Amino acid sequence: MSKIVKLKKGFDINLAGKAKQKLANFAPAQTFAIKPTDFIGLQRPKVLVNEGDTVKAGTPILIDKALDQVVYAAPVSGEIVAVLRGEKRKLLEIRILADQSISYENQEKTDLNSLDRDALAAKLAASGVWPNIIQRPFGIVANPADTPKAIFISAFDSHPLAPDYGFALQGEEKYFQAGLDALAKLTSGKVHLNVDGSKSVPAIFSGAKGVEINQFSGPHPAGNVGVQIHHLDPINKGEIAWTVSPNGVVQIGKFILEGIYDASKVIAVTGSEVTNAAYVKTISGANVSTFVKGNLNSGHVRVISGNVLTGEKIALDGFLGFYHNQITVIPEGDYYEFLGWAKPTAKKLSYHRALGLLSFLNPKKEYVLDSNCRGEERAFVQTGVFESVTPMDILPVYLLKAIMAEDFDEMEELGIYEIVEEDLALCEFVDVSKHPVQELVRKGIELIQYS
Repeated sequence: MSKIVKLKKGFDINLAGKAKQKLANFAPAQTFAIKPTDFIGLQRPKVLVNEGDTVKAGTPILIDKALDQVVYAAPVSGEIVAVLRGEKRKLLEIRILADQSISYENQEKTDLNSLDRDALAAKLAASGVWPNIIQRPFGIVANPADTPKAIFISAFDSHPLAPDYGFALQGEEKYFQAGLDALAKLTSGKVHLNVDGSKSVPAIFSGAKGVEINQFSGPHPAGNVGVQIHHLDPINKGEIAWTVSPNGVVQIGKFILEGIYDASKVIAVTGSEVTNAAYVKTISGANVSTFVKGNLNSGHVRVISGNVLTGEKIALDGFLGFYHNQITVIPEGDYYEFLGWAKPTAKKLSYHRALGLLSFLNPKKEYVLDSNCRGEERAFVQTGVFESVTPMDILPVYLLKAIMAEDFDEMEELGIYEIVEEDLALCEFVDVSKHPVQELVRKGIELIQYS
């Protein structure tokens, strides 16, 4: 039965630079990269190609020896121009110089009625689309051999400057439905499609069949799939659920109907430091320089693949992350401001009324915020704000302290199985103690996962 969930806890970070709902005519990217660091839990990567090899979109280029049935495929056709490694030969990137016209590895179209659950999972795992399916707990690429109790899809993103999926997925209705049909066959339970209850629901979601459509409303992190799982069907120890983004559902649907791995998607180019904040059609792993260079208000900026809370800092000529649907450009904050955190001003946004009182006088104002933390890590200050921005029945401060103490029993009792980094990212934003909350969450997850 569908649910309507209204959340009160949370905080919306209203930044300047939201993308206008139009497709910009940026020059297409020429180089693309697969970054193993995008795939959390990738333990023993094995490169299947060498520099100088030619590939098609969908050609296997990487596997994890620990889960070798899952293929990580080339997003475009072209030449492998670099296999970059870091310290201790850690694999960092596999770069591809793209052809002007993309050619695809043609695989058989899929008749869902002719395949059982395991055969469908094996086919998807070998296609390149499987890494879109993420397992909870732990937030890692799912194992095709597992059967989740349910699959969850968040049809809206409440992160700062996040793209509007209704606009970005226009024209993809048949592929989205085909993806839903395939996912429904992979679970023994329901497929939950969670929409924004505070706005009109786009037709691509409201017309979806074979799923349970639930409505969520409230401040961020209402769009986080982890928060939605918590209110619909919480994950207990020993249980597994899967999550897929709307773009991932479309990729799966295109493979089902067309027999190709099509990694194209519409992303938002956002942030106060871009002159043309708009949407652009590109391909996963694209070099972002064509969207950023020549599109800046200033030269001293931070480019982020993803959003400001959970995204990854990249260079001006860096690459779009596999799971990211936006690029954000904000001012770089590498400066010292004397008593900057204590000066009342209308230019700064703060969750704390004592520090950002003036920001509460105009809640709809868009702010230009930089990357300056305005302080250093210090002892935990017990303020109670973590609980006020976490719409889940967990105690974030006690959970983080249990992680620091490496107390496994306490971590389990306090909800480590229900969260990944993004679910407590707001805690990091409001933390006066400046702790790396998301790093601590991942440390706790890994302690439990590999214990």
